[in-house]
Amino acid sequence: MTYNEICNLLAEADIENNRAEAAMLICRFCNISKVELFKRSNEDFVSDELDAAVIKRRSHYPLQYILGIWEFCHESYLVNEHTLIPRPDTEKLVEVAVKLLPERARFIDLCTGSGCVAVSTLAARPDCKAVAVDLFPETVEIAGENAEQNGVGDRLGLLTADVFSPSFMEELGSFDCIVSNPPYIPSEQVALLDPELSFEPVAALDGGADGLDFYRQIISVYGRYLNKDGFMLLEIGYDQADAVTKIASECGYLCEIHKDYGGNDRVAHLSRA
Repeated sequence: MTYNEICNLLAEADIENNRAEAAMLICRFCNISKVELFKRSNEDFVSDELDAAVIKRRSHYPLQYILGIWEFCHESYLVNEHTLIPRPDTEKLVEVAVKLLPERARFIDLCTGSGCVAVSTLAARPDCKAVAVDLFPETVEIAGENAEQNGVGDRLGLLTADVFSPSFMEELGSFDCIVSNPPYIPSEQVALLDPELSFEPVAALDGGADGLDFYRQIISVYGRYLNKDGFMLLEIGYDQADAVTKIASECGYLCEIHKDYGGNDRVAHLSRA
């Protein structure tokens, strides 16, 4: 198939950024650069892997999973169906963490997924160390691979554990910061999300009946594991600022909301009142 033929096949399947995605697929599975691709745009690219990738993408299987790697902040991440796909909105969480963490900080990343938040924060702050926690061993394994790939493996501890069973924290000591991008989609809305999200792990999306289960748990329980001046940084849904601020207040925290690059409420910064 030629570049234009792939563009047309993706466009017929309502893939919005079909031209950019066609280029990424050809470059990935035919092992050529973008510069070379556009010199050969009329060439018929013969590759069974490319053909299979186009078929998958036409079914709205996520491009990120097809490529197997995705960019986030300044790093590259291995991704598959065991991990939520890193998104630009979450880069704001990293940005705030990098700015606010004290010198030589030690932080914990709950619900780490691909590890992108912890790894990119450590990459930008070589003075810091962290622990990353997720419920699923397969996910923790990927986070570990991403830590090694991005050169921070010696500063990131990894743990398979359930945020709703916090006894594992007793052996970890205290932290300067608790950071998390937890599941925050209300349960009944998960099935109504865009088709591509149906391929991502439901456990990384479903935040309970009102989407706030993880915030209640983390804010009410994990504060005891913070150092004296410790704080929490939590990614939130665009419409959850008031609800999370209320939970924080009820648990004795001040809550400052940071907006993402699209102007939406995105990061809750909790400090002790």
